[in-house]
Amino acid sequence: MIENVSPKKFLGQHFLTDENISKKIVTALSINEFDKIVEIGPGKGALTKYLFEFSDKLILIEYDAESVKFIKSSYKKYNPNIIKQDFLKFNLRDVLSLNNKNLIIGNFPYNISSQIIFKVLDNYLLVDDLIGMFQKEVAERIISKPNSKEYGIISVKTQLLYNVKILFDVSPNVFFPKPKVNSSVISMSRKKNININFDIKLFDRLVKLSFQQRRKKIKNSLKKLDLKESILEDSIFDSRPEQLSVNEFIRLTQKISNEAI
Repeated sequence: MIENVSPKKFLGQHFLTDENISKKIVTALSINEFDKIVEIGPGKGALTKYLFEFSDKLILIEYDAESVKFIKSSYKKYNPNIIKQDFLKFNLRDVLSLNNKNLIIGNFPYNISSQIIFKVLDNYLLVDDLIGMFQKEVAERIISKPNSKEYGIISVKTQLLYNVKILFDVSPNVFFPKPKVNSSVISMSRKKNININFDIKLFDRLVKLSFQQRRKKIKNSLKKLDLKESILEDSIFDSRPEQLSVNEFIRLTQKISNEAI
């Protein structure tokens, strides 16, 4: 049996040591409502031990070989379904179905937490809910609203598809090793009856181009698109990206799409 796991800096590992925080995360949602539960980066099992009640639904995805061996040996009686894989390269369709209600949970490695969100957004039809630990700064960017300095690409793209909120903040003192930043636990619940009645690829491109030059007006940020002068007369193009709501980015996308027809 492996007695311990060494936290690896290159993997962004900070092991949660406070049992109360682990329980608080796991009980924040009605987990029994889900058909499948995917935990990303279980590490030493701080959350996992409270998820084994649902072991028939639970899938663990862990990249660190030492952690995989630890989970397998420490929780042998549960016969954990653990996959040694980089989540960012993992095909979620291998374990999740569109017909099921699926949850992603985790104390996410800080160095890839934004990438985890973008991966979930790319697979939003497979992911009904997400609850997890993030660096506080990232969590604030995810939930931020227009006209704030935190508002950006990840805010717009996430809030297009999910209702998001910070559940509670977490001190650095409950981790080993102790991170230099504060953390927050957020929940994401997929919006009901999402109607993507616009070009989602164009939407993504517009959001990205706009926030690459967030201090400039939209019409300057989108010069690469070589838009007609007539379309630029709309007042929306005089706005800066942080002034536009998700719905206004949708309207911008539809306007540019219609002009291209």
